[in-house]
Amino acid sequence: MSPAAPVIEVRGLRKRFGGFEAVRGLDLTVERGEVLAILGPNGAGKTTTVEILEGYLERDAGEVSVLGHDPSGAPRALRRRIGIVLQEAGIDRFLTCREVLQQHANFYAAPRDPDELLELVGLTEKAGERVKRLSGGQQRRLDLALGMVGNPELIFLDEPTTGFDPQARRQAWDIVSKLAEGGTTILLTTHYLDEAQALADRVVVFSAGQVVESGTPDELANRTGLTRISFSLAGGATPPNVDGLLRDGDHFTLQTPRPTAVLHELTAWAVGAGLELGELAVARPSLEDTYLSLIDHETELAAAEAAGA
Repeated sequence: MSPAAPVIEVRGLRKRFGGFEAVRGLDLTVERGEVLAILGPNGAGKTTTVEILEGYLERDAGEVSVLGHDPSGAPRALRRRIGIVLQEAGIDRFLTCREVLQQHANFYAAPRDPDELLELVGLTEKAGERVKRLSGGQQRRLDLALGMVGNPELIFLDEPTTGFDPQARRQAWDIVSKLAEGGTTILLTTHYLDEAQALADRVVVFSAGQVVESGTPDELANRTGLTRISFSLAGGATPPNVDGLLRDGDHFTLQTPRPTAVLHELTAWAVGAGLELGELAVARPSLEDTYLSLIDHETELAAAEAAGA
């Protein structure tokens, strides 16, 4: 495999379960050293696609290359070079953290040091603790360490921070960032939009078994071209009639492609009326705004397609 070749390359991938086509002609490329986040609602085809890439599922059609190998049947030459962090890892609960990592390290020719991994995931003090005594968040950190024990070139992270408190999530993000800085390629599936925005070099959005959008988090966030303006008015005052302005009691919000003109209109009116625009905030679109807009649009298209069938 050439160093310049994509780590993952998928063309025309299809997978059907009975009468349901979970993946429909999907194309996907992941470059070396990239952190790619896959987003999409339940049933969008994310898990099916990732399980095919990991070698757990056979595809019905299409071409798939992972680190230069066809993952079908999970060949040993590929398994040695990838790490997988599943939502549930099935670790022996009666072993200690160090014993679990040492046991798995024995499967690899050049594993990472278990104590180094424990330090990386913040479990050094729990090295001699049995897995069954760990909290849910601590067990998830051990899952992350297991995914890295073989010193993989590519890591699949499936909802890696599910069940984490905010502090533990930030610590997990730091771990992923350090891996990326070291050149590890990471494929991340997550339902947390802020996680994708914080970690990913690029985001792809799945819907109905296809990629419907792709780009950097900033590119996707700016795709709508809208800016959110919000403010409050005391005493039941009514602002001028601006397209898209929504009212909730004394609070007002709108999204507009012309924020400068709208702000000028609102502030000029407020100054003339001797009023203050309380809690005035102007925010650029977020990845979440674009994602929800995309999914709503795809849902409407699917409903229209079903109605015309």
